[in-house]
Amino acid sequence: MGLPKKLTEMQIKFAHLLVTNEGRKSPTECAEEAGYEKDSASVRASELRNPNKYPLVVKYISDLREEYNKKYDVDYGSHIRELARIRDESREKGAWSAATNAEIARGKAAGLYIEQKIIHHNKVQDMTADELKAKMKKIIEDNKGLIEADFEEITQS
Repeated sequence: MGLPKKLTEMQIKFAHLLVTNEGRKSPTECAEEAGYEKDSASVRASELRNPNKYPLVVKYISDLREEYNKKYDVDYGSHIRELARIRDESREKGAWSAATNAEIARGKAAGLYIEQKIIHHNKVQDMTADELKAKMKKIIEDNKGLIEADFEEITQS
């Protein structure tokens, strides 16, 4: 049995660049940055991710991804603790805006805030005179206790 095959420095660099820049750099860009010739970087990037050609590189990429996923795994508890740490550090530095934003983010994560958006499609410009009168009557009726005025003219017509 011979010596086990090892990854080259360029293969290791390619794997790290690929995993740490996922979504920001293409595999070809990672291969170029790792030192592969620009003319063949696209082919090298494809081959290095092919388990039939480079099983050690593919395994190393897989291991790196798993390691990064564990390292940056987010669960409710770690998320809330991290936001609290950011809030506390921001307070200590007098960065009140950052501290406030971190605390709001903690509240949102905890479900203390409910975001509502109401979209109205009716436009006053699109309403007829009768529709406007009916709408005004309803508004007045619904808000009688808040309005201190004589609106008999509107409600009677």
